[in-house]
Amino acid sequence: MFPARCLRNCGCVAILLGVVSGRAPAAISFPELGATRSVSGQFVVTSSGTSRLSLLPAIATNADFVRLEPALLTVSAERIRESLHRTLHPDFRVLDPLPAPRGKIYLVLHPAQSPDETVTIVSRRSAGGWDYQVQLPDVLPRIRYVRALTSVLLLQSANRDNGAHSAEIPAWLIDGLSQDLLAVEGPTVILTSPSPLINGQPGSRMLARVEGLDPLADARRILRDHAPLTFAQLSWPTEAQLAGADGGVYHASAQLFFESLLKIKDGPAHLRAMLASLSEFYNWQTAFQAAFRSNFARPLDVEKWWAVQTVSFLSRDAGPTWSPPVSREKLDEILSVAVEMRMASNALPVYAEISFQAVLRNYDRSRQAAILQPRVRDLELAQFRMAPAYAVLADGYRTALTDYLNPDQRPRAVRYLGKHLHLISPRPTVADTLKKLDALDARRRSVESAKPADNEKR
Repeated sequence: MFPARCLRNCGCVAILLGVVSGRAPAAISFPELGATRSVSGQFVVTSSGTSRLSLLPAIATNADFVRLEPALLTVSAERIRESLHRTLHPDFRVLDPLPAPRGKIYLVLHPAQSPDETVTIVSRRSAGGWDYQVQLPDVLPRIRYVRALTSVLLLQSANRDNGAHSAEIPAWLIDGLSQDLLAVEGPTVILTSPSPLINGQPGSRMLARVEGLDPLADARRILRDHAPLTFAQLSWPTEAQLAGADGGVYHASAQLFFESLLKIKDGPAHLRAMLASLSEFYNWQTAFQAAFRSNFARPLDVEKWWAVQTVSFLSRDAGPTWSPPVSREKLDEILSVAVEMRMASNALPVYAEISFQAVLRNYDRSRQAAILQPRVRDLELAQFRMAPAYAVLADGYRTALTDYLNPDQRPRAVRYLGKHLHLISPRPTVADTLKKLDALDARRRSVESAKPADNEKR
């Protein structure tokens, strides 16, 4: 069996698809003759020619694209391999040798027909381990190029023990690592062909490495205006999110999630343990839970920890305050819950926007928590940016939901019984919470109907 992984493009960003089992097509080969090899011997590069696309001025002078050729590709691939190793092994010293590779990675270049061609990864199991072939166009976006090499290097690391089946790599790990590498070392690890002469003059490309910058600067800029994805959303990204069609929110969230995992106690070691055990499980979630058990005893603990990380990250630099109209729009978005509804068991689903009150009235407690917990985090993040009157409202909704969903975190009252003190923490009922939400809605209508100058004073 030859598991195959395809990087299918959508727009200008590659998407990693799941493993498709089946025999490799007869046309796929792992060529050795006439190939260019990297210093370690791990990367073997072949090329079937140069595309006309690579000579176009719009491509040659665009720093968002990389133009690949065998000699530079071998060096670039080795540098990316070293960079990923340093990230996951922070105690690694420059002079220390990298672990000897098991198996080879064949990079097969072909002339690009368009800027958004498919990148395909095919894996082949042999007696000595796993070999991989990455079919690359000679012109492609930088992010897709880094994502392709990151994917295959993580696969190679996860399959190092030659398990019975190829490992499943979580998308957030691929994209988190890729975004981190681009932010920190992009110009030094991505080597592109020299720009050709254009009208007798050398083409220009704006590509430079600047020391001392925040690697999460781009993520911070994006997440100022968009709530970071939850852990569940990161676990099951859509094709549009993987492609960057969501404004980069998924990529920014994946980078922040990956960086946050690195910073927890023994984070790099836990990530390495997860990678090493991926081939033992049929899904990455089980490997993640086993590797991070000392940090997250339950899946819900990951969500809680991640919510704290996002609030802490954005509160350090919340960005400019929204105007009252924008604050109103953002609050309305958070307070409106999109749900799927069916009028009959065999009817097609329809989507509707419902209120928090409708969620409390129509769903059981576990479903309520799944829907409302992300809204609590969104309210907490948004209030840093809202105009004062709307920030107070957002805090009111957040407090009402938190008291209902997490009663153990509420300030506890004291009851005196004889000579003893008894601490009590009453759980707010649905009726209590509905009253609070109704009162907040009435207050919100009052704020919305007030004059703009009055809202600025509140």
